[in-house]
Formats: sequence, C-alpha cells, structure tokens
Amino acid sequence: MAQSEQLDVLVFGSGTGGKLIAWHMAQSGRRTAVVERRWVGGSCPNIACMPSKNEISNAKIAQLARDGKDYGTLTGTVTVDMATVRRRKREMVERQVTKHLQIYKTTGAELIMGSGRFVGPKTLEVKLNGGGTRLLTADKVFINVGTHAAMPHVPGLETAQPLTHIEALELDYVPRHLVVVGAGYSGLELAQAYRRFGSAVTVIESGPQILAREDIDVSRELRRVLSSEGIQILVEAELLRVSGRSGDKVTLTVRTPSGEQQIDGSDILVAAGRTPNTAGIGLEEARVELDARGYIRVNGRLETSAPDVWALGECAGSPQFTHISEDDFRIIRDNLAGGNRTTHDRLIPYCMFTDPPLAHVGLSESEAERQGVIARVARLPMDAVLGAQATDQREGFMKALIGDSDDRILGFTMIGAAAGEVMAAVQMAMVAGLPYLNLANADFAHPTMAEGLSSLFSSVPPRAEETKSRAA
Repeated sequence: MAQSEQLDVLVFGSGTGGKLIAWHMAQSGRRTAVVERRWVGGSCPNIACMPSKNEISNAKIAQLARDGKDYGTLTGTVTVDMATVRRRKREMVERQVTKHLQIYKTTGAELIMGSGRFVGPKTLEVKLNGGGTRLLTADKVFINVGTHAAMPHVPGLETAQPLTHIEALELDYVPRHLVVVGAGYSGLELAQAYRRFGSAVTVIESGPQILAREDIDVSRELRRVLSSEGIQILVEAELLRVSGRSGDKVTLTVRTPSGEQQIDGSDILVAAGRTPNTAGIGLEEARVELDARGYIRVNGRLETSAPDVWALGECAGSPQFTHISEDDFRIIRDNLAGGNRTTHDRLIPYCMFTDPPLAHVGLSESEAERQGVIARVARLPMDAVLGAQATDQREGFMKALIGDSDDRILGFTMIGAAAGEVMAAVQMAMVAGLPYLNLANADFAHPTMAEGLSSLFSSVPPRAEETKSRAA
C-alpha cells in the first residue's frame, strides 16, 4: 500500500458543492485535494444541466424555423444536422472544463483524477487514471459523489443497451423513433427536444400522471403541450419486457389499463430516476452510515455519522439541483466559521426547461393538503397576460398559494414563457417575507411576463373568516 499523504481537507467528488468547498478551503490556506473519477466540475457542466440546456436551445431554434411562416418568415424544408448540434454542445463543455481547471490552478486546490475508495476513517485510497495509487488522509473530509441514472429491472432492458441522458446528449443522428422510459423532468425535456429535432417520440410512465410530484393541473397542462407537438404519452403503462437493441430496432411490451401493447422504436432513453453513487466506495470503512435508500445519512448541518466528515449534494439526499448543492456548500462554509445554518425549511426553487418552461418554489397545492396547511389559491392563465398576448406565447398559467391566516406567499408555480425569471421575483418576495399585496400593487414593466403577477395576486380569494363574516 502507498504511503499515506496528510491533508487538511479532502473532497471526494468534484461536483458543485465539492469544488466550491475545495476552492474555498484552498484559498484559506489549507492543503486541499479533490478526487474526481471522470467529470471535472461534476455532472452539471459535463453531462447534465449545461449540455442539456444547450441542446434544448438548439431544438427550439429548429422549431422556430419550422414555425417561421406563422410569423411572416418563410424558409424551405428544415433539417437538423445533429453533428453540428453535438459539436456546439461539446465546445460549450470544453469551455466550462477549461474554466474549472483555471480556478483549480488559481486557488491551489489539487485535482486528482482517479477512482477512490475509503480504507479507513478519513482515509481514501485512489487508483489514479494514469496508473499508480495514492493514499490520502485528511483532518476534514467532504463527500460529494453524486448520483447516476437508475436502470429499472425489466427483462431485456439492460441487454438492449438503452441511452441515458449521457448518451442521449452525444447522439450525432436523429433517432427515427425515440421511446422514453419515465416522464420526469429530464425525460420530458429530452423528449420534447428530440421531437423538435425530428424524431417520433413515445413516453412511457408507470404512474397515473406525468411529473408525479406536481399538482394534477400542472401535469395535465404539460401533457397537453407535449401532446400538441406530436409526442405520444402513455401513463399507467408498466414496462414488461424489451427486445432488440437501442440504436437499431427495439420492441417494448407494456401493460396498460386497456391491455398489453407493443411499441416498436429505434432508440430507448431511460429517464426513470437516480441512484446514489455510494455503493462500493468503502463508506462502511469510513464509518459513514447510509439511509434505507442508499443515500448518506446527514443531519441539518450536513454532518455524517463520522466525526469531521460531511456529505453534500445529491449523494446526501439533497434535492437534485445544482443550486441546492451550492447552498449545501454555503451552509457548511458558514457553520465552519461559527454559524448555525441548516437545510431545514429552506426554499427550493426549480425549473424544467421544456417550452414553455415550468417553474416552482415553495408549497404546491398537494403538499399543502398533505401537511394540513389551509391556503388560498389564485390562478391566472397566461393568455390573460398582455406580454404573452403580444408575443403569442399564451400557453400555460400562473398559480400562487397564500396563507389563509395571514397574507404570506406560501408557493408559486408557473408554466409559461420566462417562467424561471418570473418565479425568481416571487421567490425574493417570499425570502423577504413580503405579503402578497406588495406584488398585487407593484408596478411591473409593460409588457412583460412578470406583469402578470399583479393580476395574479390581485385575484387572491379573501380569507375564510372574511367570507364567513360577509355571509353572516
């Protein structure tokens, strides 16, 4: 075994939270090393957020070109060169990786490329990608190893060598018929993108609705939008077996409420959830406990069961968003400096980058009901927003939840153009603790999508007690 090297800080995994910890600690004068198996900077700049949004933007250009005649711009037949789409994506990734390497050099944090496994408390053995082994021990250890695409146990599925989001973002051809297994956020983003590139697309979802965590009205509206573009969506469809090979010809047999049916396609994309990268890395040797789902068990301060060992990001069960991993970093950073921050009760904003996009922050109607929270609900169709009318981006709606006993904004959901940016305005009001009337009476610029917030919050129903008193 190699001789142990003593560090102040060891970060296992170079995702968003991990790299920020490493850069911060190194700049503070601590001897810091980061162990990364493959993706410099983690999944976001390489195989997830950034490259997927790059391809989604390319797909929107293709759709705009096809729809140009409706806006007075005439074009010929529109075809998509996927080799160019992939090249643009790769160039963007290369720029991101180069920037990361520059920051490593500037901060002084050492980036070690290799596969790590704990062999004792706060001790990591690393098999270097270039050959050889290093043994690293540190005073403080931070685990940020992320997740990977889950593969359902369906006969023939793994043998068919299906795509995950990683391979889907590397295609240099337009699949003739892409079958997407799973109707979650990433699955639907890529389903719409490849439909716009020119593929026939079928989505298979085992649950009763797409976007299982969303309110039913959100699910129905997104399903309507996607179906209008020609995407076939099957819900309550249990995948029984698969034959063939993805990239050539595949047949999927599914059980639906109306009976078994076969779906013939050319390619399969599996987007059926995520699995933490916690198996086989020696966490038991490090005395780091897992929960029943295989995620690292942490408290609100992101401390593990082992002293001076923290976990952050997806592997710690944090919501699977880059911005939340960044917030995990801030919590740990501030607590190490004497603070008392926690993950409990933080606002979790997120966006799904379909067209139109979905944005949400705070409570949904279904969550409020489960928690016994009485809330007033205001809704506004995007067709009522003048900015949407002016640009003919009228699909979707806004929805807000307001506390019944007070005027606090409890949650906000929007399907519509610029949904993420509009949601951010509501999020800031929630962070500041502003009552909804501040938004109802605000002068938003005209004609913007955010202008609809004034109309939305002006339509909040009265409190239940006010309604009763009027009735009396």
